Amino acid sequence: MKTYNAKKDEITRNWYLINAEGKVVGRLAVEIAKRLRGKHKPVYTPHVDTGDFVIVVNAKKVALSGAKMEKKIYYRHSGYPGGLKQTAAKKMLGEKPEELLRHAVKGMLPKNTLGRQMLKKLKIYSGGTHPHSAQVPKVLEV
Repeated sequence: MKTYNAKKDEITRNWYLINAEGKVVGRLAVEIAKRLRGKHKPVYTPHVDTGDFVIVVNAKKVALSGAKMEKKIYYRHSGYPGGLKQTAAKKMLGEKPEELLRHAVKGMLPKNTLGRQMLKKLKIYSGGTHPHSAQVPKVLEV
């Protein structure tokens, strides 16, 4: 019995469309990360990007469980002394809902070049429309 290793040129990539309206951010991010990584495929290979493209619409209508809407804080640093910035989840959902979901998915992907490559296949839109209709994405129920 031999172990199968996927090659870069043998991989077929599908496009999936997910409607995020009313979905909890963490549970949604798990499914998105699984599709981006390719773990749902039988040809999954850890060191090769076997994942698919994921389009997320209605990102501004996601939900956070518990009291996270008021209590959860996102941090970023400018790199300069005293450059720590913080944003509450409620404010981030109002201003940049795409970044809230992208941050959750990014934390579930590998922290290396391969993870950054996988994150590029994620397309998030705050509204209900997207410009990827030519790719004929399959609707994915989460």
